[in-house]
Amino acid sequence: MTASTSGNGSLPSWRDGAAKQAILDFVAATTGEDGSAPVPVEDRVAVFDNDGTLWCEQPMPIQMDFILRRFAEMAESDPALRDRQPWKATAEGDHAWFAKLTAEHYAGDDTNVEVLVGGVLAAYAGMSVEDFEARADTFLRGIQHPTLGRGYMECAYAPMVELLALLAANGFTNYIVSGGGRDFMRPVSAELYGIPREHVIGSSAALAYASDEGGGTITHAPAPDYISDGPQKPIRIWSRTGRRPLLAAGNSNGDIPMLDFSQHAHRPFLRLLVLHDDAEREFDYTTGAERALDRAAESDWTVVSIAKDWDTVF
Repeated sequence: MTASTSGNGSLPSWRDGAAKQAILDFVAATTGEDGSAPVPVEDRVAVFDNDGTLWCEQPMPIQMDFILRRFAEMAESDPALRDRQPWKATAEGDHAWFAKLTAEHYAGDDTNVEVLVGGVLAAYAGMSVEDFEARADTFLRGIQHPTLGRGYMECAYAPMVELLALLAANGFTNYIVSGGGRDFMRPVSAELYGIPREHVIGSSAALAYASDEGGGTITHAPAPDYISDGPQKPIRIWSRTGRRPLLAAGNSNGDIPMLDFSQHAHRPFLRLLVLHDDAEREFDYTTGAERALDRAAESDWTVVSIAKDWDTVF
């Protein structure tokens, strides 16, 4: 038996409109509530980007704040690092350097992104996976968002959390598929989203294992495993699930391949693109989403306006 998709009780933080109705119609079609043949439960897979889709990503991604604090810690211990990027930009408070590399990335130039990735890999090289998770957990539970006046654990979007719950109640398996770090999100994914840690797909450093008296230790190696963005997203989805998702939600150009991959010939599917257009309650920006918005118009994706479609943001 599936949960009912009718009425405002299904998505209380969503305003009545095209986006909410598209979600309810999709769930009804998937479960057979509209009289059509239901999709088998094992094939009901939904995938969600994290930064800017499930939680706030401005004025910088939450994990970037975590990383910058680690860079500052390293530069304090080794002042020579202050002459090298990305530690130099951190020490000088040069947030424009980080913003520039994000813009460059979405424009197809990853020169400075590779510099940043090299710094991140060096920052956690040799750290055990347990120690890294403990640091991430402490940070997420103890640090305030710089402008919203709330802790980072209170920065998840209430309407998206409701959507995740609605899908789960109707037999869906939800996955996070993020360019952010897999091991950064895992400690809190179940609490924030009801998504268990094993359903988190994200970027990762290579890992190394060494035997010891405590049962062995896994540590972060100074080399990338993969960056879960752009074309890597559908590859990682297939590698993990062996299925093409029925629903995909994102908010940026890096999510285009994932949203494309959710298309089906003979099954219901839904592509959601979150539009940040609410400067009063959150932020108003389209940088990094220009091509995604064009594709949404061309391919009949459902654009979710924070200003128009969400009665509550957090």
